Amino acid sequence: MTNKDQKMPKMVKDANNNEERDYLLQDNPKTKFGATFIIIILIILVLAVVASSMFISWE
Repeated sequence: MTNKDQKMPKMVKDANNNEERDYLLQDNPKTKFGATFIIIILIILVLAVVASSMFISWE
């Protein structure tokens, strides 16, 4: 393997650095909104599962 193959990509790309290519997320408003939206939806789904488990009795 070469050194390029072994290098792990960065998690977030700096907004002002146009030279980076190995990154997973960009530091911009769209990415922040998308990540926040997904986290909120996941929290709502977990709360729905917990709430529904309170009303279902396994007899």
